[in-house]
Amino acid sequence: MRVILQRVSSASVSIEGHIKGQIAAGLLLLVGIDPLDTREDLDYAARKILNMRIFADEAGKMNRSVLERQGEILSISQFTLFAETKKGNRPAFTGAAQPALAKALYEDFNQLLAQSIPVQTGEFGADMQVALVNDGPVTILLDTKNR
Repeated sequence: MRVILQRVSSASVSIEGHIKGQIAAGLLLLVGIDPLDTREDLDYAARKILNMRIFADEAGKMNRSVLERQGEILSISQFTLFAETKKGNRPAFTGAAQPALAKALYEDFNQLLAQSIPVQTGEFGADMQVALVNDGPVTILLDTKNR
């Protein structure tokens, strides 16, 4: 599982001109599912994301989690995180999980997060437009296969 975390002041996702999800301060997650991902990967990623200290404390240091800041999460499915670019100029996406598996794991992952924090989502498999104000900027790659 690969997740790009972006600390945001605000973010939204639209489908065909209609806002599907939007948040104020919190995290925008771009979530890619690997065909070998398990519930253990989902648990690990959710725990790391909820507790990662990337928000400023009173002294201005990155020392607070999204939970401590009472932020929100906007989670977007993103199979392109598994793009293979070694050959030619057209990326291959064979490293991403098949849609049925990816959708089920993505939804389970969002439910895990939603047990602790408000979560908005896009629509799995849809053509989405994502808007964000990256705060910092802070952008982090989390790969559950590199623990």
